[in-house]
Amino acid sequence: MSSITIALAQMNCTVGDLTGNSAQILAQMRRAQSLGADLLLTPELSLCGYPPEDLLLRDGFLQDCRNALDAIAAQVHEMVVVVGFPELGRDGKRYNAAAVLQNGRVILTARKHDLPNYDVFDEKRYFSAWHEPCVLELKGVRFGLTICEDVWWPEAPAMAKASGAQVILSINASPYHKEKQAARHAVFREWIRATHLPMVYVNMVGGQDELVFDGGSFAMNQSGDLVMSMPQFETALGIVNINNAGELEKGQICPPLSVEAQAYQALVLGVRDYVTKNRFPGVIIGLSGGVDSALVLAIAVDALGADKV
Repeated sequence: MSSITIALAQMNCTVGDLTGNSAQILAQMRRAQSLGADLLLTPELSLCGYPPEDLLLRDGFLQDCRNALDAIAAQVHEMVVVVGFPELGRDGKRYNAAAVLQNGRVILTARKHDLPNYDVFDEKRYFSAWHEPCVLELKGVRFGLTICEDVWWPEAPAMAKASGAQVILSINASPYHKEKQAARHAVFREWIRATHLPMVYVNMVGGQDELVFDGGSFAMNQSGDLVMSMPQFETALGIVNINNAGELEKGQICPPLSVEAQAYQALVLGVRDYVTKNRFPGVIIGLSGGVDSALVLAIAVDALGADKV
């Protein structure tokens, strides 16, 4: 078994911006290559942004996504790249999917098993569920590829293990709420104890309307110990190394933010992306002189700069 370097691209994607998102993926791929990565993971639906909602009802949009995916694949040669995208299957159904790109083409496609349909999620409106594992073999290591909600339930990880997976890869567009990161760690430690498989988790970052994605990508070994973690609320590229024994090596661990700091950074990021992604020139705020309006002013200035408030 050879050592493997995995790069995690914590991207800020824009819904519908296939050109901009593709450029980000390719830029992250080039950076990962410069760091010696064998495998690059991008977030759930990184190609089209999350959630694309009723854009998914347009077959032309799905075809544009496929064309953009093929254009990215044509530039993948020296490594393996995983890209989240919406797939129009040969059966006519739509899938929340992840393409494995290598040697200029799509070599494998994973499809989401568990479709969330609660709180802010309505994936059953758009996607069909899939119930077969996707296992990628690279340099003697077998990786089970899962998509977001799949790792919150036992089916997908268990099927991946039964198919020979030695490491679980999880690509995500998981929105933030208070103490969400602690909840993720607790859930994943529970199923790591059940499967004895290490896990590598990459999450989207950025704001999309009422949602804020907090990043915080990480990796845990087969004992459930955190061996690598990335910052929250920032775009970043992280590295996870697997040694010759198939073990995840300890890497850089970003110190966790306090609950108050997480809430503030979520507000700043949400405002920044709402304004900039909608191409507004700035904001106008009416201040009462109270502490709450002063806080709103501070958030706006930190998000946009004083010249745009």
